[in-house]
Amino acid sequence: MNCRFCERPLRHSLVDLGMQPLSNSYVDATRAEAMEPFYPLHARVCEDCLLVQLPVFEAPEQIFTDYAYLSSVSKSWLEHCDRFAQTMHDMLRLGSNDLVVEVASNDGGLLQCFRTRDIRVLGIEPAANVADIARAAGVDTVARFFGSALATELKSKGTSPRLLVGNNVLAHVPDLNDFVRGLQTLLAPDGVLSMEFPHLLQLMQGNQFDTIYHEHFSYLSLLTVSRVFAHHGLRVFDVVTLPTHGGSIRVLACQSGFTGLATTERVNNVLEVERAAGLTSMATYEAFSKQVHETKRKLLEFLIAQRRAGKRIVGYGAPAKGNTLLNYCGIREDFLEFTVDRSPLKQGKLLPGTRIPVRAPEALTDARPDLVLILPWNIEREIVEQLAFIREWGGKFIVPIPEVRVV
Repeated sequence: MNCRFCERPLRHSLVDLGMQPLSNSYVDATRAEAMEPFYPLHARVCEDCLLVQLPVFEAPEQIFTDYAYLSSVSKSWLEHCDRFAQTMHDMLRLGSNDLVVEVASNDGGLLQCFRTRDIRVLGIEPAANVADIARAAGVDTVARFFGSALATELKSKGTSPRLLVGNNVLAHVPDLNDFVRGLQTLLAPDGVLSMEFPHLLQLMQGNQFDTIYHEHFSYLSLLTVSRVFAHHGLRVFDVVTLPTHGGSIRVLACQSGFTGLATTERVNNVLEVERAAGLTSMATYEAFSKQVHETKRKLLEFLIAQRRAGKRIVGYGAPAKGNTLLNYCGIREDFLEFTVDRSPLKQGKLLPGTRIPVRAPEALTDARPDLVLILPWNIEREIVEQLAFIREWGGKFIVPIPEVRVV
């Protein structure tokens, strides 16, 4: 296997999470006993460009064409989007003649924040079912996969975004070079590119191994992204650290030849933090799997003790990260009776691999569980506030990452 950016052989391992199904391939209840494919989930790191990556076993068309994730389900994410829209509105002095384009725009939640500020928007979303939801909400959306070909096509039609946005998409593209080449092609000469993605440094320091799954083809540091962008004619001029998704960074870039935006000191600061944390040393990556193994053992020991004590345990959420966690740890209905999720696209389905049922949140009131395992632990505070009523019967919450704890 060679690196998808620099094509060097991959000789170093980050972590091997075993054989797993596609984490967003929710199973229809009528196919509960049907077979499903499992693939190796083994993340490796390139010693040259430091890109952590997974091999591609399924084409993006098989993963993203019909998608179950809706970004607008999370209140905290929508609040994050609105803050971002205001920040970019003020920074770029965006007006009604400017265009904001979002790649992987999902159901249009972020773009709605710009529409309410009287700014033109265009979404690009490959999942047809999700693109339909965005259009119904009034967000003009192209239901296509983004890459250099689509960028060239849009540019030929006069599309020239002053702001080009991609939130949690850079890690999802198998052909990283073609995707970034497309970004550079589409971006206006004086435009700003904003890319948010989970920070590899936070993944490793926070033991967030469950954020590794097949549709995340890359795991990104600023060291790597700066190099990839520069190779394709883009200059990183600013970076912001964010609490979202367990710890993310927002990278702001522009065309390499554009001199209207100076590089901030924050860029060098984050690069130095990554170097000081050992991200340029293969030994740092190879030590990661040991803490992952220990986390699995501790979580299973806790769940076994609780079940033997007669405690009733259910889950909250059906995120992709939860499916990595459950499949790696071998947690099925004997530990977790069911899970609940606010997305109607997931309700009534079964989790991939484990086949744990997904129900509507109202099922918690009927079941009155002793413990609720929070699978989207990155929005723990939001969930604990929403489900405060379980305290009425003595219910508590389990947070599995970075180590199991009860709140």
